[in-house]
Amino acid sequence: MAIKKALGIDIGGTKILYSVLDANGNILSEIKKRPTPKSAEEIISVLKSIIEEYYDEIDVIGLSSAGAVNLENTMVLSSTPNLPKGYNSIDFSMLSDKKVFVENDANCAVWAEYKSGAAKGYNTVLMATIGTGIGGGLVYNGQLFRGSTGNALEVGSMKIFADKRQKCTCGRYDCWESYASGTGLKNCAKIGALSYPEFKTSMLKDKKPEEITTYDITDGVEKGDAFCQKTFEQWQEYMFVGLVSLTDIFNPDCIVISGGMCEFVDIENLQTKINNESVVTSVTVKLAQTKNNAGMIGAGLLALQ
Repeated sequence: MAIKKALGIDIGGTKILYSVLDANGNILSEIKKRPTPKSAEEIISVLKSIIEEYYDEIDVIGLSSAGAVNLENTMVLSSTPNLPKGYNSIDFSMLSDKKVFVENDANCAVWAEYKSGAAKGYNTVLMATIGTGIGGGLVYNGQLFRGSTGNALEVGSMKIFADKRQKCTCGRYDCWESYASGTGLKNCAKIGALSYPEFKTSMLKDKKPEEITTYDITDGVEKGDAFCQKTFEQWQEYMFVGLVSLTDIFNPDCIVISGGMCEFVDIENLQTKINNESVVTSVTVKLAQTKNNAGMIGAGLLALQ
């Protein structure tokens, strides 16, 4: 019997990434990329041409996308700010006579890590993607946890204070991602510059608080700047606060941290702190392995399910 193969496609705001995969998540062809078109019609056209290119060697097509996906895994329902108008009315199942399966990018990422990445061999896996915002995914007892409408694990929107301290980019107050994401690190720096005495002697002292970037802080940490180190410790504390709550709720045996900010996190220290404070069994914390290919790999693997 021939080994089944999937075409995994990750649709991002700036680029579309794609490759052929087998059921173990092995990448079988060159990973290619194309710029994401500016209209829904062009996206359909590009996706059809990508599928046509590999049509004879694949069995199914898996698509990873930002946004909430319907329970039938055929459409992205929510408006996604980085993708063109009309994107959420595309019925992806019409792209080919072969099976087309679409899933949210965070769900694809956790599935990739669970099947072929850092969480392989674990049973209940929580993933937090720490980038500009925070995304989440959960594999629960070997099944992707999607919730009643497919929107589960919007962990970045979890409120961590009740008294309206800081406005989030979503318009609400005190979402976890406004403290523990890349944007959150900038917020920590802005507040710290106004309250930490270390700012007066910092290498960033001549910058306006609102102009301090995440790079300024991570660079300062590496250079031993006391203000940057204090700011970064505060940011990691906010990350811990969210993760320990999620650990108590979902009782995972593995937490995977991914995204642009994850390389700066002290994973061992984070694991120790979570296990010291959590009221459930101990958890292993790991860095993601599939990195930028997570959406593509996870989509392909889910389509093969």
